[in-house]
Amino acid sequence: MTCRYGSAITAVSFTGETELLVVDFRMGPTNSMRALMKQRPGPGMELVAAPIPKIGPTDVLIRVRKAGICGTDFHIWSWDKWSQGRIKPPLIVGHEFMGVVEDVGNAVRSIKPGDRVSAEGHISCGTCLLCRTGQEYICEHVQIIGVDRDGCFADYISMPVHNVWKLDPAVPDEWAAVFDPLGNAVHTVMAAGVSAKSVVITGVGSIGLMAIPVARAAGAAKVIAVDLNPQKLELAKSLGADDVFDARDKDVLEKILALTNGDGADVLLEMSGSGAAINLGLSAVRNGGRAALLGLPSDNVSLNLAEHIIFKGLTVLGINGRNMFETWYQTQAMVVAGRIDLTKIITHVMPFEKFAECFDLLKEGKAAKIVMNIADA
Repeated sequence: MTCRYGSAITAVSFTGETELLVVDFRMGPTNSMRALMKQRPGPGMELVAAPIPKIGPTDVLIRVRKAGICGTDFHIWSWDKWSQGRIKPPLIVGHEFMGVVEDVGNAVRSIKPGDRVSAEGHISCGTCLLCRTGQEYICEHVQIIGVDRDGCFADYISMPVHNVWKLDPAVPDEWAAVFDPLGNAVHTVMAAGVSAKSVVITGVGSIGLMAIPVARAAGAAKVIAVDLNPQKLELAKSLGADDVFDARDKDVLEKILALTNGDGADVLLEMSGSGAAINLGLSAVRNGGRAALLGLPSDNVSLNLAEHIIFKGLTVLGINGRNMFETWYQTQAMVVAGRIDLTKIITHVMPFEKFAECFDLLKEGKAAKIVMNIADA
């Protein structure tokens, strides 16, 4: 198998400064590919030549077309406290993608070369208590691509056939590339049970924004969005939020209570991971309400457990990934039925080689969702 690339001049940000790296992929071995890698501890990543993954009997080799950049990837790029404790360089980063099947192992029957696919990025063991009792998505020994094993910011990725998802032709490539975070939003909304309920969403990054049309599709009666970024709040409004508030508004809690008959919202969807947002969101939920927490804090969070949860009688749900594989069926069904439109949320589609610019846009809050174009269709 050969890769067909010419010389590339690539912007690389690793120490915090942008440099130019000249990579000639024609000079490497015939089994090499481009890969965005965390080579060592510290901020940034580097575009390097890496071996094309080998596949076993039950694996699928996928040629990546599009890949979405996630908040987790930004944690790894920034090298914050969470990533320092979790990531073990060298590692190819990335876990949101779609592509076309290049090759399959000799035991694979359900997928064939040429199939257009995405994949579930949580690779479970299949034998622990949770996997055997229908809770595979919180497997005790899970490996996440781009976090625990090599990911999708590369020309090729190998995935177990069990994780590969065949895409409906009606799903556009850019949308298919972000089925992973869209699935996070679907899982959070469905687990929280929002039908005919008032919902407050704290944090309208890409997944928080996705949760708005998902909540509407699931029958939410009222959706209130809270964030710090005025552009994202404006986008949240255009996606169907009834009311939006700047989290820095000292009266935001009173305003949410006023919109919910003084009781508080029925449901909190916490998407930011910010300690302040978590505390605000829990304060804004009524007694007996539900709180679904998806946002990933970068450090420990302090909260008044008695006042916010115990005395309120809240049901608090920790949301991790997607419900495998019910969420994938729900997500694709909503998209194909036209209940979800990601056009406004995917604000940038950029060439793979401009990865440093992508992370700069995210750092500056100038993008909602960025999809990198790894290869043309």
